Amino acid sequence: MSIVEVQSLTKSYGQVQALKGLSFEVREGELFGFIGPDGAGKTSLFRILTTLLKPDSGSATVLGMDVIDSYRDIRTKLGYMPGRFSLYQDLSVRENMDFFASVFGTTLDENYDLVEPIYSQLEKFEDRLAGALSGGMKQKLALSCALIHKPELLILDEPTTGVDAVSRQEFWEMLHQLKSQNITIIASTPYMDEAEQCDRVALINKGHIMKIDTPQNIVNNFEKPLLAIRAENIYRLIKTLRSYKYADSVQPFGEFLHYTDTRGKADEEQLKGYLEEAGLSDIEIKPVQPDIEDSFMDLMQKEKNHGSTQI
Repeated sequence: MSIVEVQSLTKSYGQVQALKGLSFEVREGELFGFIGPDGAGKTSLFRILTTLLKPDSGSATVLGMDVIDSYRDIRTKLGYMPGRFSLYQDLSVRENMDFFASVFGTTLDENYDLVEPIYSQLEKFEDRLAGALSGGMKQKLALSCALIHKPELLILDEPTTGVDAVSRQEFWEMLHQLKSQNITIIASTPYMDEAEQCDRVALINKGHIMKIDTPQNIVNNFEKPLLAIRAENIYRLIKTLRSYKYADSVQPFGEFLHYTDTRGKADEEQLKGYLEEAGLSDIEIKPVQPDIEDSFMDLMQKEKNHGSTQI
């Protein structure tokens, strides 16, 4: 059963086309991720799905209801956590919880079992103002407020942006706990490494979806052998590699560059000789396995070369 169905959805702001004919579905009980950089269209899409923004064309149904015709009914059945912390910073933790519970005609005590794994970490700070919480604690409070009315669908816009690595991991663990309770979750993130937390992901860029699949299948479809290359002068290495006649793609990845060759399998000795002749030293070349970021960059490059196509 599809919880969300979107067909040919578009949205523009003046001359800027934020969404370019998006089509996809999200299945019941799925943890579905939208992975893409800032400006990809994730927030515009989420605001349409949560009935806060009207599309220019196309259709979207959430829980079997049209986002325009049935917006009031949809709002009672979903939980939404926007990218920017939007709770009342001058209210305490408990006051925020009580307020959002009252909006949906319930109480914290009535639905405590649903939020307990998350809210129990906040209880000792119940009297603290929300604005005085750390980034990670703010996210936990926002998630608790989004869950207080037992939603069937949870939509989270970049929930881990701006928090430390430990808090990011804890947050995804909480989402997996919620998924086990048969809550469907749609989350967006600019962090490529978080894709593996999802059942399926949509790679989105400049308002359209490049690929939808499981994270592993997306990585498995990376076609060319990949090399990791580093040298003493990384800036010169980038310029030199991009000038190499067989260079297909050259992308920075930490202290290494990830390189693919137009011939498919590169001649590593020839490549090293070329770099040495260019005056580079301390050269290291090794084969590596691609990850989701390599796949994302590869799809972007293909679109640049061949035009935009949703796969």
